[in-house]
Amino acid sequence: MAAETTDIDELRERARRWIADDPDPAGREELQAVLDRLPESAAELADRFAGPLTFGTAGLRGPLRAGPNGMNLAVVTQAAAGLVGWLAAQEATGPLVIGYDARHLSHAFAVRTAQVATGAGRPALVFSRPLPTPVLAYAVRRLGAAAGVMVTASHNPPQDNGYKVYLGEEVGGPLGAGAQIVPPADTGIEAAIRAVGPLADVPLGLPGQVLGDEVVAGYVERATEVTTPDGPRDLAVAYTPLHGVGAAVLTAAFARAGFPVPGIVPDQAEPNPDFPTVAFPNPEEPGAVDRLVALAEATDADLAIANDPDADRCAVVVRQPVAPGADAAPNVDAAPDAAGEEAAGTAAGVGSGWRMLRGDEVGVLLADHLMRRGVRGLYATTIVSSSLLKAVCAARGMPYGETLTGFKWIVRARAGGDPLVYGYEEALGYCVAPDHVRDKDGITAALTVAELAAELHATGRTLTDRLDELAAEFGVHHTDQLSVRVTDLTRIADAMARIREHTPETLLGAAVTSAEDLLPDADVVILRTDTARVVIRPSGTEPKLKAYLEVVVPVADGDVPAARRRAVADLRTLRAETAAALGV
Repeated sequence: MAAETTDIDELRERARRWIADDPDPAGREELQAVLDRLPESAAELADRFAGPLTFGTAGLRGPLRAGPNGMNLAVVTQAAAGLVGWLAAQEATGPLVIGYDARHLSHAFAVRTAQVATGAGRPALVFSRPLPTPVLAYAVRRLGAAAGVMVTASHNPPQDNGYKVYLGEEVGGPLGAGAQIVPPADTGIEAAIRAVGPLADVPLGLPGQVLGDEVVAGYVERATEVTTPDGPRDLAVAYTPLHGVGAAVLTAAFARAGFPVPGIVPDQAEPNPDFPTVAFPNPEEPGAVDRLVALAEATDADLAIANDPDADRCAVVVRQPVAPGADAAPNVDAAPDAAGEEAAGTAAGVGSGWRMLRGDEVGVLLADHLMRRGVRGLYATTIVSSSLLKAVCAARGMPYGETLTGFKWIVRARAGGDPLVYGYEEALGYCVAPDHVRDKDGITAALTVAELAAELHATGRTLTDRLDELAAEFGVHHTDQLSVRVTDLTRIADAMARIREHTPETLLGAAVTSAEDLLPDADVVILRTDTARVVIRPSGTEPKLKAYLEVVVPVADGDVPAARRRAVADLRTLRAETAAALGV
């Protein structure tokens, strides 16, 4: 009992010190209310002070709440001061450009970041309204900024917010200009944040210069350059921004490129930080695109497209009846600490005669389309994406690159002297124009998908027809995930140790020909047979263990449906074998 009392007393004292330094009256009041409920609120207080949000390669992301382990004005003030101080230490001279989405407190966090920058003598350029993350990434290079800050939590739940940093060429170099930070910049910024003293001593200046629409107009103009001007444009598209910020920019880009303006899901068209019509604002989640499919069906659309809330990802839904068992769900989340009890998501098979394409399917469709248009250069993806892109590159005589997971690595990919011209990751992220936006971009991806779909439509074909043609040429490459969510993080460490100590000798009845361990560079294990691959790693953003599965089935006598059925069965078996090997 004495130890528990000591712990509570220590927490109380830490909270009091935080309250004394918190510049936000609402934050002080919120945390004081938690203090007033002690000892009943001890667990909540301990969670708020479990540690500071760590500034990693994705910046900051966490729940909106007072205390160091949350997103709030105090944490943002400290982060901005650390970033501005680090930029000064690097002798970067450009302005700080700041964007924000429509989540709760995003604008307030953007303004505070600008005040910290100007208080330190650095110009701050702030967007005039909530805009997509790709517009901010574009603006970093367009405006010659030392760095850019995007206040967004992407497709996280409504109660979260985040803080992403992009570097300008002065500190990021030619490959990192307009790209997300990578080591050692992340650790340098983190150290600078921790070195910030009392927040009362952080000087605050004016709230920066508000940018006009010229940057957005420039982004839209450059975005339309990803399409050929004289191609077919006859295509009816249904679209949803999922209550995010993508609609205005996407529709402007479609109109400028000469496409009919997509029909938008009415009750998801405007930004809403509460995301009232979806359980989770991620197009991959079960039910997230139900309204989109209903609109596409009602309007007889040729294609349906969804952006995530900050519009850096793009989901594509196509008209295609799905036979029972013909397509596995993209994610399987096991119940926390209940091994073997799996709840299958249904995002891939959305029903009503429509199917969401997997990220790997869209990824190779876009790559093949660009190659057929004559776009030459390096095509890159990550170690967890399908191996089909590598096969297509080999057949088309294009350089191929493979990186660790994350667009921060994809956009820095190089193979000899060939510049990157396209990159994708299986989590619905596509970069079709690295010279325009050096990050994933759901707007230009949507334009390029529409261009391909319109070209196929003009010849009486569809995206799924093109996938079948690729399968006939290269075999069926079927991918999926085993995703195990945990409440006890030791389960992830135990599973990774188990797969390293007891590596399977066979998968799908075939010998494991390669077992690659990427430690110490990355906590990743890759198993390969002649026709299958399993990539296992802990999630970098959630309490999950992930296994990325792929099987490759040759197409005999042009019978693609038969090969797909076999691939589905093989993948189901591979998932079970992988789960058993991991002990989950």
